[in-house]
Amino acid sequence: MREHLTIADHPLIQHKLTLARDKKTPTAVFRQLLREVSMLLAYEVTREIPLTMKTIDTPLREMKSPVLSGRKLALISILRAGNGLLDGMLELIPSARVGFVGLYRDEETLLPVQYYFKVPDQLDRRLSIVVDPMLATGNSSAAAVDLIKNAGAMDIRFLCLLAAPEGVARMKEAHPDVPIVTGALDEKLNEVGYIEPGLGDAGDRMFGTK
Repeated sequence: MREHLTIADHPLIQHKLTLARDKKTPTAVFRQLLREVSMLLAYEVTREIPLTMKTIDTPLREMKSPVLSGRKLALISILRAGNGLLDGMLELIPSARVGFVGLYRDEETLLPVQYYFKVPDQLDRRLSIVVDPMLATGNSSAAAVDLIKNAGAMDIRFLCLLAAPEGVARMKEAHPDVPIVTGALDEKLNEVGYIEPGLGDAGDRMFGTK
């Protein structure tokens, strides 16, 4: 079984995360960086997916060669910021099915409030990769995984750009069976639940709403 937390420390990921963290990085560039980093992280989160052998003809001869086995993967975005990771992952896995979990964080209680839920069918037969740029308090992430499990998912992984120790601990407590892949584990949450040093509000920076 893979570790509960995997930090993808590839130099390209770390370089692009630094550019994304910089408050001077404009919206269009930030959006592009998220797509690029998500594609790189997708290699790590899909590292152990099963393969089967298929007989093909190369220009020279017949051979048995590996292909992905089982149902198409499900990529499930926690709205709205999770959508910033979908583009890069879909470039790498264009046949994946896509779902959405609409949650927002109550700024006073820091607890998640659900407003939308639509996921692919047969989740019990798919690998489901849940994506959200930030794993902060972990409350929204844990709630999203609750909903996805209730919809039948049994093999789930969580992918984020940045994580806080508090969010990792919350996810491990709520869902110890869900591995987390992230680009960096930051220092802490501040008093209003933002990751420090972090990169600010990923949704606002992605869509230019603040």
